[in-house]
Amino acid sequence: MSKNTDIMINEDNVFYAVAMRGMVAFPKMVMHFDIARKKSIKAIDYAIKNGGKIFLVAQKDSLVDDPKKSDLYKIGIVAEIRQILKMPDNKVIKLLVEGMYKASLTDITEKNGALVAKIKKLPTYSRIALEDSESEALLRSVKDVFEQYSSFFPRMPKEIIGNIMCQSSPVKLFEAIVFNSSLSYQDKQMLLEAGNILEKLSALLSCLVSEIEILKLERAISEQTQENIDKGQREYYLREQLRVIQSQLGEDEEEEYFEYLTKIMELKTTEENRDKLLKEADKLSKISSSSQEAFVIRNYLDTCLSLPWGKITKDKISIKKSEATLEKDHYGLKKVKERILEFLAVHSLNPEIKGQIICLVGPPGIGKTSIGRSIAKAMGRKYARVSLGGVRDEADIRGHRKTYVGAMPGRIITAMQQAGSSNPLILFDEIDKLCSDIKGDPSSAMLEVLDNEQNFAFRDHYIELPFDLSKAVFITTANTTSTIPQPLLDRMEVIELTSYTAEEKFHIAKKHLIPKQIKEHGLKASQLKIDDSAIHDIILHYTKEAGVRNLERFIASLCRKSAKKIASDEAKKVTIKSANLKDFLGIYKYLDDLKSDENQVGVVNGLAWTSVGGVLMPLEVLLLDKGKGNIEVTGSLGDVMKESAKIAVSYSRSVADKYNIDAEFYKNNDIHIHAPEGAVPKDGPSAGVTMSTALISALSGIPVKSNVAMTGEITLHGKVLPIGGLREKTMAAYKAGIETVIIPSLNKADIEEVDDVVKEKLNFIYAENIEQVLDNALDFSAEKSKETVIS
Repeated sequence: MSKNTDIMINEDNVFYAVAMRGMVAFPKMVMHFDIARKKSIKAIDYAIKNGGKIFLVAQKDSLVDDPKKSDLYKIGIVAEIRQILKMPDNKVIKLLVEGMYKASLTDITEKNGALVAKIKKLPTYSRIALEDSESEALLRSVKDVFEQYSSFFPRMPKEIIGNIMCQSSPVKLFEAIVFNSSLSYQDKQMLLEAGNILEKLSALLSCLVSEIEILKLERAISEQTQENIDKGQREYYLREQLRVIQSQLGEDEEEEYFEYLTKIMELKTTEENRDKLLKEADKLSKISSSSQEAFVIRNYLDTCLSLPWGKITKDKISIKKSEATLEKDHYGLKKVKERILEFLAVHSLNPEIKGQIICLVGPPGIGKTSIGRSIAKAMGRKYARVSLGGVRDEADIRGHRKTYVGAMPGRIITAMQQAGSSNPLILFDEIDKLCSDIKGDPSSAMLEVLDNEQNFAFRDHYIELPFDLSKAVFITTANTTSTIPQPLLDRMEVIELTSYTAEEKFHIAKKHLIPKQIKEHGLKASQLKIDDSAIHDIILHYTKEAGVRNLERFIASLCRKSAKKIASDEAKKVTIKSANLKDFLGIYKYLDDLKSDENQVGVVNGLAWTSVGGVLMPLEVLLLDKGKGNIEVTGSLGDVMKESAKIAVSYSRSVADKYNIDAEFYKNNDIHIHAPEGAVPKDGPSAGVTMSTALISALSGIPVKSNVAMTGEITLHGKVLPIGGLREKTMAAYKAGIETVIIPSLNKADIEEVDDVVKEKLNFIYAENIEQVLDNALDFSAEKSKETVIS
């Protein structure tokens, strides 16, 4: 647009111009509007000084701030300024004008910072000859359509409607409708540009019909909204109405939809999974954001997007550091640590290895769960724990279908969410406590999880997408394998964790539990000292467990009582010894194992294994004269021990001559076999040699050495068979002050598992048959001295 300062403003075809946004003026039309653009304000100021006339022309695009000639329509009007009101800030002018005549824009320039238009005057209505019938038909059509149009505006004054309906002049009818309707500025510009009245009325009729269709659609939207909502829920009504309007505008939840779309496209997953999620997002965009279905889909998408698709942490395995970590966190458990280090070594050499699933089996409280945590720390992997104790519903493993109310993913997918990577270490705690009922068998669902041939595409019922579990490391824990289904057990490598010995408990208490509890109770190491003798007494006389949980509780009790003394200024330092331990913890809860203190006939120190460790189990045999050969067994003995008693009797009959036993004892005497602590059930074959030794001692009158203990199964021909629990049994013998322990020769290799202090203090005798047991257990010197006295 050129700047020309030579144009004469006082000429009839040159006027200052205002470009109008979204508005169209007509001849004879009085209208008011605001002006804020500087060029327009200057044009008004100059127009008032030059006769008060202004050229008004509409912009094609109302968003253009500095319009050129190409941005303006070619037809506008010359208007007379009737009133002007300047606002206090002088930035906005309120203007009242009246249209005079129509004109076409031939050129536009800029002068003194204002637009100047060169125009050509046009007739408002081109001349045309109308027949009366044609004119009447067009008038009626326009009036009928306007009547429909006005029905959509109940607030339109009735006087205006009446005036329009009474018009008989085509020109006046056109002007009355255009001046009082809310047509778009594009439609009004078209009406302004139309030539004769016939064209104008025909175009007006078309505009009104189109506007009526739009108004009908708006009413339909409103009615549809009204049907979908509860009249009493005002907030819901407003949201629903907004949703329908946004739907018509194509703006329905676009921001949320695109946010989901972006996240889905960024996922490192398969095309199948991505397509499924995209379909759910599309479905969400087409329904009400406040409906129940939208809530379900939104939760579903949030859950799926929170999963660690393709997120893998890099293993950082150092065997030396791992060994140091295990030694720091756990005392003892040499065999278990060695197997774990082997497991870590394989993973360090081949990170892609699959199928290694370890099941840690052992009594409660020995650190199975903490071992799993230590393995995760040693591998540098994320860690998640899944408790399976008491789980009886398959949906707990696989999740619920998302169509159910309150549906959620299963524990496996939840653990992956918590871990935040697709290759974490997941610990399945208490896998032996899985239950099954009418709701399904969760152990069957675990078969897929723990099978590397299947778990690469694990499908949770909630997410309904295959998720790769094959990169995860699974560790399980159990107290026993007897309750684990065989197909599930077959997928795991079982590592047995035995109970802690008293010596191990002592070191655990001294190195770990006592410093931990002192710190937790706000004490300092200088304020509380627990002597070694007191620690041993707590282990022997206040706890009877496989692990150290109760031991830790009693140590915590000592810390609390000591803290009370220190806080109340009763003492500045507390020392707990064996002598004053009862003042803190009360009387002993458990006494020492029963033990034969002198060589006696028919009394033997046996060794037994329990879930809380080994115990010394004396066995007594009494021979009753004038009997009928009955065998009485007491002490809550099980069927296997009763069978061992029968084997012992049969074997004693076979060696009666060798040990000077009455060959008719099984007819003339009753035999009573008893195991003390009758309230405690006892069973197992390892008491076979103990029963045979006690019976032969009772029948022959040869006493049994009190410093000897034994264990082993016996056959009918006197062979001694191997037994289990040797480590715990020998520890019980060591604690009881036994000097010699007789064990089966086939258990010689198991001596490596026995604690070093036990091997140093005890004398082990390896017996292949019962004769070797008797030779070392019976006190034949007492028999010889008896013969000498008789002679």
